[in-house]
Amino acid sequence: MLKDLGFKNPQVYIHTGNWVFESHEKEADLSRKISEAILQKYGWELPVIVIAATAFKTIFDNCPFTEEKKEKSYFVLLSAVPSSENLVLFNDYSFPNETFQLVGRCVYFYATISAARVKMNTNFIEKKLNVSATSRNFNSMAKLITIASS
Repeated sequence: MLKDLGFKNPQVYIHTGNWVFESHEKEADLSRKISEAILQKYGWELPVIVIAATAFKTIFDNCPFTEEKKEKSYFVLLSAVPSSENLVLFNDYSFPNETFQLVGRCVYFYATISAARVKMNTNFIEKKLNVSATSRNFNSMAKLITIASS
């Protein structure tokens, strides 16, 4: 599908929406273009989050957790920077065994409990920040950076 849209060197990592490709178009235009193509081809209305390779690597490198925690953390990637009003409200949340820090378009998240039991999941984050979001673990982030660098 990405080749059909004219993207160069499209690659897929784990068939769950992890795409790496080359383009000179703006992120918002790419998101719209891919969303429309998915709707036309499959009939699914899905939000698509596009992040340039350099910004993606910066998000990964700027994880505020220690190296040990970073390797067990999640990166919740946001479709846009949340409004300052939503940021203030969001930063007031606190849950036992869950640590998070919101920086730009990423919620860095670490929990000492199973991901299946956390309260601050992707749905919670989307509702509270009023943005689309998708989560990736450390290994997926690292692999996508490797693919984008090759």
